Amino acid sequence: MQPDQFNIRHLSAAAAVVAHGSVSLAARAVNLTQPAVTQGIAKLEAQLGLPLFERHPGGMTPTAAAARLAPRLEAALRLIGSNRATAAQIRAFVALARAGSYAAAAGEAGVTEPSLHRAVGDLGLVMGYRLAERRGRGVTLTSAGAALARRLRLALAELRSGMEEIEALKGQESGRVVVGAMPLSRARLLPRVISRFRREFPHVHISVHEGSHAELVGPLRDGEVDMMIGALRDAPMGQDLVQKPLFEDRPTIMARAGHPLARGWDADALRHYPWILPPEGTPLRHLWRRMVEALGGGLPAVPIECGSVMTIRELLVNGDYLTMLSLDQLALELSAGMVIDIGPAPGAISRTIGLTTRADWRPTRLQQCFMDVIERETGVISS
Repeated sequence: MQPDQFNIRHLSAAAAVVAHGSVSLAARAVNLTQPAVTQGIAKLEAQLGLPLFERHPGGMTPTAAAARLAPRLEAALRLIGSNRATAAQIRAFVALARAGSYAAAAGEAGVTEPSLHRAVGDLGLVMGYRLAERRGRGVTLTSAGAALARRLRLALAELRSGMEEIEALKGQESGRVVVGAMPLSRARLLPRVISRFRREFPHVHISVHEGSHAELVGPLRDGEVDMMIGALRDAPMGQDLVQKPLFEDRPTIMARAGHPLARGWDADALRHYPWILPPEGTPLRHLWRRMVEALGGGLPAVPIECGSVMTIRELLVNGDYLTMLSLDQLALELSAGMVIDIGPAPGAISRTIGLTTRADWRPTRLQQCFMDVIERETGVISS
């Protein structure tokens, strides 16, 4: 079952019974009848496959499943903002926010376009504000709609984590870990982590989303990515994100085998050849600028801006370009003799590699185990 298929009122009823300890008090809290609360909890228990409460004359006592699920439910309901919203409305609006048009969203959600349009409109009435505006053939979310879309994605992430924790109680280690991988982590660290983690948890699905920091930070904030691994940012990230350092990486200068600078170089020689570097604003570009400024003189030409190691490799072997990368990122090419290390980069040039997560994120046991493996493998690599 998917997290966007639960009845929101049933979730609200279960959370209220955990909080108040009785059906009558919970019914008043969520504005439902006592039979509706009882029936809703029974349906929710059937969907989850575990009892949430022990019934007795004095009230209802939460089981271990309810105790584990309740914080997730409370967080999800707080993010949704109304127990009058329905799962169908949430599913429709999240699809619209992702697809950018009613036609594409209807196909993604598996409903007709009029049905999706009506569901989004009804959700807007529930929330009390307009969610989207037509712009030509597409749709643009209002500022309030964009904020709601992010909250709903985070709510679904909380429900997904809650479901995984329920499955763990059943003895089924079959969750999912979603990792945002920035360039440096893909070469050595992340493959080692995934291999080791899979040996311990062979039934857990690992999803790796590759991209730059700018491409991954949005999905991280939306709850579509659990964590990012890569170069940390010096600039403040905002109170909603937390950065945890893992190790220091010292990049080196690389060129093709047989490059004229293989026999030695100075500052003038480095300025003579064209460079391939990631765009301005990235940590590596900042380190390169610091290196060049420390050497003195003007900045070399950077005719190619590129963050793809595969593309950089092909450009290096076919021209007299220079670049600055970690040894791990071109380890195979170095061992094959395709490229050479003519560095290391002079000066105090290093970047901090680490984890970035949401400040209010509560990892599941499996997600925490994955991060523990990251730290263990970091120790092996660094030693």
